[in-house]
Order: sequence, then C-alpha cells, then structure tokens
Amino acid sequence: MLDLAPDLTQAAGWMPIVFLVVMGLAMLAYVILDGYDLGVGVLMRRASDEDKDTMIASIGPFWDANETWLVLGVGILLTVFPVAHGVILGALYLPVAFMLIGLTLRGVAFDFRVKARASHKPLWNRMFYTGSLLASWSQGYMLGSLVTGFADNWWTIVFNAVIGLSLVAAYCLMGAGWLIIKSEGELQLRAVRWARASLWFTMAGVAAISIATPLVSQSIFAKWFSFPNIVLLLPIPAATLVLFGVIFRSLQRLPVRLAQGNEYGAWVPFGATVGVFLLAFYGLAYSLFPWLVIDSLDIWKAAAAPEAMGVILAGAAVVLPMIIGYTVFAYRVFWGKSTALKY
Repeated sequence: MLDLAPDLTQAAGWMPIVFLVVMGLAMLAYVILDGYDLGVGVLMRRASDEDKDTMIASIGPFWDANETWLVLGVGILLTVFPVAHGVILGALYLPVAFMLIGLTLRGVAFDFRVKARASHKPLWNRMFYTGSLLASWSQGYMLGSLVTGFADNWWTIVFNAVIGLSLVAAYCLMGAGWLIIKSEGELQLRAVRWARASLWFTMAGVAAISIATPLVSQSIFAKWFSFPNIVLLLPIPAATLVLFGVIFRSLQRLPVRLAQGNEYGAWVPFGATVGVFLLAFYGLAYSLFPWLVIDSLDIWKAAAAPEAMGVILAGAAVVLPMIIGYTVFAYRVFWGKSTALKY
C-alpha cells in the first residue's frame, strides 16, 4: 500500500507514517489502561458496598492519567490529520457524544461518591457504573463503525451495537483480571467468576471483527488472503486462540489456589487479555494501513502541511516521554493490593 505514498525520503512522505504510529500506540495504550478501569466500573453493579470501595481504590491512582492517552490520540488526529478528523468525528458524532457524557459521569461520580451523604452514595455508584458502561459501549460502537467504513444501514448499526457490547465484555474481562491482581478474599474470588462470564462474549467479539474486516473491503480481503500473506498472518489468530485457552485454563485453576492463599498465576488472566488486545490491534492496523477511512482517505491525503507536522513532532518529542515517565512512575508507586478508599 506504500504505492499510495509520496516520496518517503521527504517529510510529506514519512511524517504521516510516524504520526500514525504514535496515534495508534496512544489509542492502544488508552484501550488497555483505561479499558481495565472502565471494566472495573461496569463490574461495580454486581459488587457489595464494601467491595465497591475497594474496587474504586484499585483504580483511584491511575484512572484519570489513563485518559491522557485518549487526549493524545485525538489531539494527533485533530492537528496532524485534520481532514480525517472532520470526516471521522462527523460520522461518529453521536457515539462520541455518548462517550464524553459517560466519561463526564465517571469523573463526577468518582469524586462525589466518597464525599456524599450515606443516603446519596448508592446514586453516585450507579452514576459511575452508568458512565463506565456508556463510555465502553460507545467506544465499541465506534470500532465497529471504523471497521465497516462508516457505512450507514441497519446491518452495520446492529453490527456496531453488538461490537459495542463485546467491547464492554472485553473491558470487564480485563477489569476482572485487574481485580484478581489487586484484591484479596471474597472480592478476588468474585473477580474470577466475573472474568469467566466475560470471556465468551469477548471471544465472540474478536471473532465478529475478524470475520467482518476482510468483507468490507476488497483491498483488505486481498491483503489477508493473497499468498504469502495468508501464511504470514496465520500466527495471529492461532496465538489469539492460545491466549484465550490460557485465560480459560487459568480461571479454572485460580479459585482453588486463591482459596488456599496461593497467588501463583493471579496475573495470568490480565496479562493474557492484554496479549489478546495487542494481537487484535496488530491485525486491525495491518488491515487498515494506510487508510484512515477505508478505501477513501489515506494518511497522506489527510495530513497537514509538512511545516505544521514538524512543529507538532517537536512538541510530541517533549510531551510523549513525560506521559510515559509519569505513567510508569505512578504504577510503580501504587502497585500492590488495594484497600477500601477512605478520606
């Protein structure tokens, strides 16, 4: 697909690729880092009041910073690919609005629930759950829209809605894996049960995306099923199936181990789920490159002037290491088991 590119030795050729990589990695970091805390928020509906406090404490030091990656990714889309920004956000106006409403509800509820009167606390717990569910589903709907090339018919609307529910399940699987690592006792055992329930819906969502992606574009179909590409790509679905098998086996064994106070393998469901997300991201990136809108708008047509990209690149070179450094520092400082959130 590089035949669509201008001279790659010139800034107009290589800079859009660099920014596409940075934007893609920022969105991947957001999906993984904010995905688990969105999952924890959705799972709160099933937890006791005491467990809700522990669940909030497990994500408290991280959740706000996790959303920095979303700001970075959308910021690059806006400044480096302004044409694509207009097309994509125009097509996704409603799900983006729903996502922002959900994220706002989460932010307000997170602070209010620990300071509100006891009689009002259940309301803010429900708001946190509602915001997490709405944001998660909206992101899944947008993923479905991206895969289907923003087509607007009843089939794609239903497909996008189902992918939204599947992403909610995937976030719940990752959130449950996070709670297995961060919690103890009954909550930890409940998290194992929550992960089991989420696993099958996650597998269904990955399968649906994998089937739909090559069907929406002849060029993507050719990239997948031409020789030798099909041989080179086979390890991706094979590795994904292996990781799902690892998660399933781990969730079968963990209840016995945890009941005995044995934490061995507690990290496996979360780590394997992150692996599934990494493989899914790689497959999606391979399929879509270099298109920002499938078969319609590539990164070079959508890119800003090279002079503007040069200024943005200088800023990104300063900001990106700071975000990475802060993220690593925060996770290192606040690692370990969580207790109930208190002020």
